[in-house]
Amino acid sequence: MFETETQHKAAGNYAWFAAKDARQRSLANASHFTDVQKAKADRIKFALELVYYCETVSIDYCKKWIRVKVHKPSVKDKKNLAILESDWNSKGVVKVATDQGIIYRVV
Repeated sequence: MFETETQHKAAGNYAWFAAKDARQRSLANASHFTDVQKAKADRIKFALELVYYCETVSIDYCKKWIRVKVHKPSVKDKKNLAILESDWNSKGVVKVATDQGIIYRVV
């Protein structure tokens, strides 16, 4: 699986406004995706909840892909995670590691 690592700055005093703007943008972008693509992201979310200990798993809709983010992750089941990631890799899902968590980009 192709994996990259990125670094982002915190929003500081504007975190609440940044979060509200991100939710609003995600809701607007959700109309760009089919029900099949949304169901695929939901299945990935539920699978990630089984293999990670984490704060939460969220789905965000970007302009070109759906982002499934695992917040503050710790691997619970390495074997099944490897199986899932190899399957997702063949289907075009990209894994990105950040300071806040792990992001899976679903196309």
